Amino acid sequence: MKREISKLRGALLDITGVLNRPQPDAALIRMTGAQLDRALFPLLMRIETRGPLGIGELAELCGRDYTTVSRQVAKLEQLGLVVRQSNPGDARIRQAAVTAKGRSMTSAIDGAREKIMLALLKDWDKQEVAQLARLLRKLADDAMDFTRE
Repeated sequence: MKREISKLRGALLDITGVLNRPQPDAALIRMTGAQLDRALFPLLMRIETRGPLGIGELAELCGRDYTTVSRQVAKLEQLGLVVRQSNPGDARIRQAAVTAKGRSMTSAIDGAREKIMLALLKDWDKQEVAQLARLLRKLADDAMDFTRE
């Protein structure tokens, strides 16, 4: 098991290394023709996927500090991609939610991402892709639960 854990760790480090480079995000933005600063890209995608989100929660998800994220969300709002709204459960919390314009942009980016993934997985059979998706989701959920404790 120790050897498998080491291989898994190596693979995860390689994948996160690729994902954390600026080039993949820049390529997705270029493919869609989106007019979006690369620094704003991960925020918009997370708000669309998990939103509406408070600034603190978004900062934690992105691994950035609160003030930076707050300024970046203000830029997204100026671009008409997100809107800030009150949290229905706690009026003191302002949440960022994606607008129709923002959703249109994230849908285009998701389409470009799908093309890339299809190319990467072209030699995999359907069952392998399903198994990978299921196991990665399980690992991600367990990792998120672990970090909340």
